Amino acid sequence: MNHTPRTRTVVSCALLVTVLGAGFIACGSDGNPLSAQPYDAADLISFNGPADAGKRADPDKPLEVTVDDEGRITDVTAQDSTGRYVTGELTADGSRWHSTSPLAANAHYTVTVSTEDDDGAPGRKVYTFDTSKPSGKKRLNVTFGPDAGQYGVGQPITAQLDQEVRDKAQRAVVERALRVDSTPAVPGSWYWVSNKELHYRPKEYWPVHASIEVHSNLDGVRISDRLWGGKSKPLRIITGEKIEAVTDASAHQLTFYENGKVINQVPVTTGKPGYETRNGVKVVLEKQYFVRMRGVTVGIAEGSSDSYDLPVYYATRVTWSGEYVHAAPWSVGSQGYANVSHGCTGMSTGNAEWFFDHIHEGDIVRVVNSNGDPMEPFGNGFGDWNVDWKKWRTGSALNTDQPDGPTPADTVRLRPTAV
Repeated sequence: MNHTPRTRTVVSCALLVTVLGAGFIACGSDGNPLSAQPYDAADLISFNGPADAGKRADPDKPLEVTVDDEGRITDVTAQDSTGRYVTGELTADGSRWHSTSPLAANAHYTVTVSTEDDDGAPGRKVYTFDTSKPSGKKRLNVTFGPDAGQYGVGQPITAQLDQEVRDKAQRAVVERALRVDSTPAVPGSWYWVSNKELHYRPKEYWPVHASIEVHSNLDGVRISDRLWGGKSKPLRIITGEKIEAVTDASAHQLTFYENGKVINQVPVTTGKPGYETRNGVKVVLEKQYFVRMRGVTVGIAEGSSDSYDLPVYYATRVTWSGEYVHAAPWSVGSQGYANVSHGCTGMSTGNAEWFFDHIHEGDIVRVVNSNGDPMEPFGNGFGDWNVDWKKWRTGSALNTDQPDGPTPADTVRLRPTAV
């Protein structure tokens, strides 16, 4: 094997040191000959990608880079023209790297391989190639939620799939391609709510004034023999202040916090026996100035003693089954003293208007000391925060030994792993 360009560089440096002295060394930024520009490592490594011009790689086959006995691989970066990285594993001795995530079909890739020889001199080789078109026509499309805009720090990200994905390995392909990047960065993870729906949340609530960008890298990626990833629309949301409304059902008081500071406290009434308000964390789903509330919609027989049909104002919704924080002028005498509602949190019209004006979608509404059932994690709004982080991590198809879950950087960096 010939490293002639590197050898000449070392000799020239030695001559310069002799003639000019150490203060005039011109090779390498730090005077070390090993810091010179990398030599062409083409003779040192082997790559299983297509070598002939115009030949396309099969996206179903993994990439592999090996090095001969006179050197080792120090890093491999594989990226397509849209910026999508291919993850991979490097053996502990640096002799072999192979991809661990699928390639996209009909894509252009650049693979940069960095090496060093027995003397520690750096080498580099760059490969480019194209992949063939998808073999099937069935596509998996993803729709992210919520709509773009500003939300509270409790807002989860949702991913709705238009096809079911049941197999864990296929789920891993999908999940790996769904990227959530926040500024400032925080650890977070996806949770498979069903075969067609995923939720993403951080370990803790989102930071205040965070920018959260969501996108899919699934386009052209093979998920199964008959299913390939399709295109999706990216999403960007931002967060506002940290707003948390905490209702103590036994004390009949709602305390309103902004960034941890008490802003207001108002008397309320919550669910009476048999209709107790759910305990736990809920997230504001929507706000409605006027709602007609009827008992029949929650299973109360019309004409019974508990039947009701009421015009309700300043209604903040926290479950799809009909739990609200709203104005309840008919129960002002009980507010602060007794629980008389059918599950909602009621307050005076003035207090409800204030609450309505200061609460936002994605803000946190938490109920404590109620005799009601715990808030459902899924299916009735966003009860995601009632699942502790350790259990939440088990809902990911990419579950690892990292207690905080993989960071966005972890999904693209190629760390040495014994294989």
